[in-house]
Amino acid sequence: MSARTRTTRARPGLLPAVLLAVLLLGLTACSSGKPEASPSTSSSSSTATSAAPAPPAPPPAHACYDLDFAAAVKATTTEPPVPCSSAHTTTTIRVGTIRPVVDGHLLAVDADPVQQQIAGRCRRALAAQVGGDEETRRLSRLTVVWFSPSLTDSDRGALWFRCDLVALAGHDVLAPLPRVTRGILSQDGALDRWGTCGTASPAASRFERVICSQPHSWRARATVDLPAGAAYLGKAAGAAADSACHDVDAKLAADSLKLHWSFEWPTKDAWNAGQRYGLCWTPDPA
Repeated sequence: MSARTRTTRARPGLLPAVLLAVLLLGLTACSSGKPEASPSTSSSSSTATSAAPAPPAPPPAHACYDLDFAAAVKATTTEPPVPCSSAHTTTTIRVGTIRPVVDGHLLAVDADPVQQQIAGRCRRALAAQVGGDEETRRLSRLTVVWFSPSLTDSDRGALWFRCDLVALAGHDVLAPLPRVTRGILSQDGALDRWGTCGTASPAASRFERVICSQPHSWRARATVDLPAGAAYLGKAAGAAADSACHDVDAKLAADSLKLHWSFEWPTKDAWNAGQRYGLCWTPDPA
């Protein structure tokens, strides 16, 4: 994201804007390959015939896994589940069936339209699982990753997809999850634990995005919707968002003559994908 920090002593002052990166969880292409048919013979013929192997079973619903970040962002996985009473970093919140026929065409499971279909269904599952309103979900470090079969398994008839809830502790680190995650963002003070915080102002070079349960000095307090037709980093939209962030900080600050705030734009990739909101940050001293 692009961010700029404001400081006021009676009047707002300006600090330079910088571009910042935000984490985007994406999927890589699935592995490919064709399974070899198992030969069989009959008593009446010496000609070999092929017996198609049964498709692998779909993953269990409501299971837990202890995955690291690299494993969580892969397109498919063979990691076994662990008891949800033990340490784990992902929780399955939905297992469903892929619909590979799009506009009358049969597509592979790694085709973009199919993956977008899975993404939409998993994002809806996330909202149903964690609760809270849209603003709270935007400000949290809870998100969803999804898995689908390899091309080899899909050729054998596997058409499942799996949505897993994860919490991002840092740039490429997952936080442990509790045993029960249903309605986790509907609880009082949910963002004190699961919110988005930073080690510095998002305009600072030393800024790192962290979950709010970790040591931090700034916090994302609110989101600001940007006009759908606005240009990326547009001056008019940026000025309106900056003013909105000033108002957010003014409501929080004990001294209205000494305000600090920062507005953070979405990344260019997120903007192109349709994200039309940025984040308002203010200091959050311990």
